[in-house]
Amino acid sequence: MRPKIVYSTEYGKMCPKCAKPISKCICLQIKKGFKDDGIVRVRTETKGRKGKGVTLITGIPLEQDKLLKFAKKIKQKLGTGGTVKSGVIEIQGEHQERLVGELKKQGFTVKVSGG
Repeated sequence: MRPKIVYSTEYGKMCPKCAKPISKCICLQIKKGFKDDGIVRVRTETKGRKGKGVTLITGIPLEQDKLLKFAKKIKQKLGTGGTVKSGVIEIQGEHQERLVGELKKQGFTVKVSGG
C-alpha cells in the first residue's frame, strides 16, 4: 500500500483521505460544516489561557467570510478584541450576558452553555 501524499510542492497541503489539494477537497468541506440545530451557544472559558477569560460563541450558521464580518461587528459593539478559529468566535473577556442580549436582538436562538 502506497503512503498518502500530505504535501505537494505543486499544490501545497493535500487531503489525507482523497489525496486532492485542500482547496479542491470535498472531504474536509463536508466535515467543516456547522452543527445545524439552530441554537447559538455562548460560554465563558479560562482553560489554557493563564486565567484570562474569553467568551466563546458557537453554532452561528454563517460561512467563514460572513462569520468574520459578524465577529468584527460584535467586537466593535463590545469594545474588545477577539478572533475566529474553526467557526468559533472567541471574544476577549467575560461578556456572556451582553452577548446573549445582542445575539437575541440579531434574531438568533441563544443558550448559555457551561457553568
